[in-house]
Amino acid sequence: MKNLFITLFLILSVSQLCAQQAANDSLLLDYYQNQRFADAADYLKKIYPEPVTDIKVLAKLAYTSKMASRLPDAENYYQRIYATDTTSLTNLYNMSEIIKRRGNNKKAIVFVKKILLKDTTNFDVYKQLADLSQNLGDIEGSIVYLQKANKINPLNPDVAYDLSSFFINLKLYSNAENIIDKALVADTSNLLLLKGKAQASYALKRYPVTIAITKKLIDAGEQAGSIVSMLATSYYMTGNYPDCIKTFKTLEDGNTGTEASYYYTAMSYKALHNNSKAITYLDKAIEEAISTGVSSYCSEKGDSYDRLHQLRNAVQAYQKSLLYKPDPITYYALATLYDTELKNKATAIKYYKKYLASKPKESQKTYIAYSKQRIKSLGI
Repeated sequence: MKNLFITLFLILSVSQLCAQQAANDSLLLDYYQNQRFADAADYLKKIYPEPVTDIKVLAKLAYTSKMASRLPDAENYYQRIYATDTTSLTNLYNMSEIIKRRGNNKKAIVFVKKILLKDTTNFDVYKQLADLSQNLGDIEGSIVYLQKANKINPLNPDVAYDLSSFFINLKLYSNAENIIDKALVADTSNLLLLKGKAQASYALKRYPVTIAITKKLIDAGEQAGSIVSMLATSYYMTGNYPDCIKTFKTLEDGNTGTEASYYYTAMSYKALHNNSKAITYLDKAIEEAISTGVSSYCSEKGDSYDRLHQLRNAVQAYQKSLLYKPDPITYYALATLYDTELKNKATAIKYYKKYLASKPKESQKTYIAYSKQRIKSLGI
């Protein structure tokens, strides 16, 4: 009888434990389904206190921490799994992913290469290696891995576009077009691939093809300046000057005009014998061509010459600065230079007056007052 009671007690205890485990699994599943991964991670830590050595439990903790964006915890758990089992491809994938998300590309690529040692035909591995190599500044390595990924799956649009972009930068335009054309066979309306096709066609000076593709991209909602510029420039190259002007006008209206857009607009007007408009847009092209910092650089150069007491060079640098941008403080610098160093009263007054006429900022009120006082004192 005693043995019967012991047996019944053990059966009930096991049943209760199984029921509790089922309830635990049910709660965990509920957390997962409702995207409550932080709660799931806390729950798992509670029911599996350290030290944890079971790989399956570590895998649960790692996955849940990853999904909760607790990346240091996730990496720690995956690292512990790796210390126990260095052959698991799944764990190597997860390790590399977490390390990459934490920004350590150099460490991540080590683990991805470990996967490559076990699986040399994996498309995703080569794609990851290409991304990581590019992040590390190894462009040559990135191209090699992209080529291997593209060989395995030439229809993948992301790899095809990235590889073609590298080829375009290397001026291997035909190679770029060949890569894109193969991928386009499987997806003729893929906008990313069409963008790559437009870039390759434009580089190869196939302007009618470029026009057709860029129009399709714009109709699909693509408004990037590079796409608009390729279309407008292709119009110019094919002698369609009105459409060139019209297309580049969209950049100007959006305050995104460039030196090139203004230049081709000007040349289109010139081809249409509208020289006044051509001059207007050539002026805009010239203005865009000049760096906004040139005036400041020349002014600083003038100040340095002034400090070295190389007065002639200082004057030339200040005057060159004014050619690029009439800045009030540069007028003031010239005025004081002619006033105190070169003792040229007439020229000093001229620049003091130009300084005041240029409407200097309120923060320069000390200079404003001094300029007015010096004009009176010099008495010319």
